[in-house]
Amino acid sequence: MFLAGASLQTPVLVVDVQSGQVLHEEAAGRPWYPASTTKLMTALLAFEALRDGTVAMDTPVVMSANAMNQSFLVSGLKIGSTLTLEDALYAAIAGSANEIAVAIGETISGSEEAFVAAMNERAKRLGMGATTFRNPSGLFDRDHQSSARDLAILGMEVAKAFPQHERFFRTSRVVIDGKQVDSNNVLLSRYPGATGLKTGFVCAAGRNIVALAERGGRQVMVVVLGATTDRERNERAAQFFTQAFAGDLGAGGATVTALANEQDAKPEDMRGRLCGDQSAAYEAERDLLFPMGLPGQPSYLEPAGEIETRIIKSWQSMVLPAKAPRPTQRPLQ
Repeated sequence: MFLAGASLQTPVLVVDVQSGQVLHEEAAGRPWYPASTTKLMTALLAFEALRDGTVAMDTPVVMSANAMNQSFLVSGLKIGSTLTLEDALYAAIAGSANEIAVAIGETISGSEEAFVAAMNERAKRLGMGATTFRNPSGLFDRDHQSSARDLAILGMEVAKAFPQHERFFRTSRVVIDGKQVDSNNVLLSRYPGATGLKTGFVCAAGRNIVALAERGGRQVMVVVLGATTDRERNERAAQFFTQAFAGDLGAGGATVTALANEQDAKPEDMRGRLCGDQSAAYEAERDLLFPMGLPGQPSYLEPAGEIETRIIKSWQSMVLPAKAPRPTQRPLQ
């Protein structure tokens, strides 16, 4: 139970991407609900499938009944709506569309269950010891968890292995059949040098971000988990970037892979603090701890600049049973 004045230490990790050296960490090995930062693994498996030639950018991704049965639908699509895999990746990453993340998994592995198994196998090979995935989207499941350490390792793998796909993470807005869906990663337009990667929110997790920025040829990754408001999440991430690029964060010599996860710990459930009757008191307490960007307080963010937008058009396919041939290609337009 939340007690006023008893502030919770939420996980933070700042890493130099090239060397993997930890520049700053707070509870980085503590298990946490990753929310939509999960979609970094969905993207990684999609990029690997593209590299291996099992799918292509124009592979159709059909919205199945299972995909459209997710919570918090944002795309405006319906059962049978079909996108190219390229457009589906934009929608899942920039638009954080849960239903499209599931449809991507079904397209790559044949079923959501098979894709989740592949997610967990890939996490194991990356050494993500605190991570268990239960879905491709990050929707809440009590057993779906990760840590700041693990998410940094995942984000670094995506950034270093597939720099050619940076465009998916730099995009701030998708327009799906005329419906506008904006990214929650305002760093892309308000922090010079930001190039990604993914935000996430469920009540149990708070507001998460795995953020990447580059200046002078140097890449830094910042992971902030459990923030109370979008302002807190964005300002804290921007503050850590600013300090890292200025050389104000010490380097203790440890690499991110050398950090230990808290194997016996359970994720903190933030629902009472963020989405219950304790939320006003908790937010007020966090505002005192992290006032940057509040009225009268300095901000680490700049006024919003231009944003990158992806226009997406779907077409309708017949919904086919499992293991049937793929839906028809997009019609010529």
